[in-house]
Amino acid sequence: MRTVVAAIDQGTTSTRCMLFNAAAEVVARAQREHRQHLPRQGWVEHDAREIWANTEAVCGEALEQAGLRAGDVAAIGITNQRETTVVWDRATGEPVAPAIVWQDTRTQAICDELARGDNDRYRDRTGLPLATYFAGPKIRWILDNVQPSGDLAFGTVDSWLLWKLTGRHATDATNASRTMLMDLDTLQWAPEIADEMGVPMSMLPEIRSSSEVYGDVRDGPLAGVAVAGILGDQQAATFGQACLSPGEAKNTYGTGNFLLLNTGATKVLSENGLLTTVCYALPDQDPVYALEGSIAVTGSLVQWLRDNLGLIRDASEVEALARTVDDNGGAYFVPAFSGLFAPYWRPDARGAIVGLTRFVNRGHLARAALEATAFQTREVVDAMNADSGVALTELKVDGGMVGNELLMQFQADVLGVPVIRPVIAETTALGAAYAAGLAVAFWSSTDQISTNWAAERTWQPAMDATDRDARYSTWKKAVTKTFDWVE
Repeated sequence: MRTVVAAIDQGTTSTRCMLFNAAAEVVARAQREHRQHLPRQGWVEHDAREIWANTEAVCGEALEQAGLRAGDVAAIGITNQRETTVVWDRATGEPVAPAIVWQDTRTQAICDELARGDNDRYRDRTGLPLATYFAGPKIRWILDNVQPSGDLAFGTVDSWLLWKLTGRHATDATNASRTMLMDLDTLQWAPEIADEMGVPMSMLPEIRSSSEVYGDVRDGPLAGVAVAGILGDQQAATFGQACLSPGEAKNTYGTGNFLLLNTGATKVLSENGLLTTVCYALPDQDPVYALEGSIAVTGSLVQWLRDNLGLIRDASEVEALARTVDDNGGAYFVPAFSGLFAPYWRPDARGAIVGLTRFVNRGHLARAALEATAFQTREVVDAMNADSGVALTELKVDGGMVGNELLMQFQADVLGVPVIRPVIAETTALGAAYAAGLAVAFWSSTDQISTNWAAERTWQPAMDATDRDARYSTWKKAVTKTFDWVE
């Protein structure tokens, strides 16, 4: 009797394996962080070999914790940091260069070259602007600067893990939609775009649905178990949050923030700085699309306060420090460390703290850092409301930062709508588990996803509308101070 589904959740800062039972309850979890390599300004790298080693380790640890064996696992779902780019040699199975992380900005010159003065050249087909965020230009950079030889394969991290687990070179449509190389209508690679980017088609993985058997694990702790689901992390969280109908939205608070609105079978091209992406693709069904607002720096700003400034010793301390003051003291923190993503797409922006006076102390800076997350989310919600023509009435939230109750209350205040945290906050891993479990009939239909979802807490807006508008207006002014910093 196979009693659990395993989810491998490979994120920007760590890798987890979680086991879920049929009631979508967490049976076990194991997690390991990996190093962040910052060799130059604007460069962010990971060691794909370290990520693979951590993946094997956490899978074994989760099974041991639960007292289970591979034979107890019905299937494996993979969810991953999207856009992060791995190129490896098929013959040796070894990466030819460090993985270039989604936050990395080294490909700006390539993007400028491809744009020919129009950053939206490929938007009609791919849903994406030309930006350093996406994987296609990262592949080109590795080919141009590392100049690897041999039979090369490209993959986002899901493909890398699938290759190491099963030997199959494939990805799902959600991850493929983040490369700037996939046609959103056909869910197939666009050869002419790949040619313009200088990416050989032979490097690209096969694009499959998000919920199907990809192959069986060859060896290791989960040997013999089928990998049966793949979703990019934000799409996985949307699936796990049961946002399965058009008009439903969730916001994930992690390294960055990612707000996705399900638009159903309709591909909505944004006019307000959002991305059009595949939400999920189930076998024998039309793909489901989403509008996405991607924010580069939210949770990683708290890490920056800890690691770079030494303002706190642990990320969990930021809420207590922020509560030592009643407001931000007039200080606004715009964390444009990698430029600004949605809704601005300004690679020339850089981070700034404005409104400083001698009155401002550590508590005010901590509070300003948390408020930056809420204000950036408000900007994305405004853009989403404008694109969809329907005002958001509530926001489902998940991710590491949703345990910060000060932030969640401020988020409800700034949006003027309820903010809802689910009982199971690990919705990214859960979404991957659902995709895998559906493929092997561990769960019978998506109806069970909706049935399993339940609210744990709701924050109601309590801020006066005049105060809300004044604070947001000052935030918008602060954002303008970050523009045109990089020539």
